[in-house]
Order: sequence, then structure tokens, then C-alpha cells
Amino acid sequence: MKYRVVLTKTDEGFSVHCPGLPGCWSQGATEEEALENIRDAIREYLVAQEEIVRGQDVRVVEVAV
Repeated sequence: MKYRVVLTKTDEGFSVHCPGLPGCWSQGATEEEALENIRDAIREYLVAQEEIVRGQDVRVVEVAV
């Protein structure tokens, strides 16, 4: 899967968040570290979402942009 992320330079390094996944953000001392950290955050976010909907009547839809 691919997700767009927004990377922002800060005094401490880099902040990064994924607008498509509310509340999913991370940071790192370098751009590379921040991007690796957001990958981990996205994985954890998706696992948590799966647990939240487990046992519910879930459907998958495709959306073209």
C-alpha cells in the first residue's frame, strides 16, 4: 500500500504525518529516520484499525480519483 505523508523540517529534525490516517504521525532526527518511523506508525495504525472492526460487518470499496 502507498500513503501520502507530509514531512516538515523542525528544530529537532523532522516531523511527519499521514493525512489519510487521522492521528498517525511520527518524527525523526533525519528525513530517513522520520520516514522509517512513519512506516512503523502506519503499520501499527492499520493493525489497531483491524482490531477495532474485528467481528463487524465490514466491506471494501474501490474509489478512483
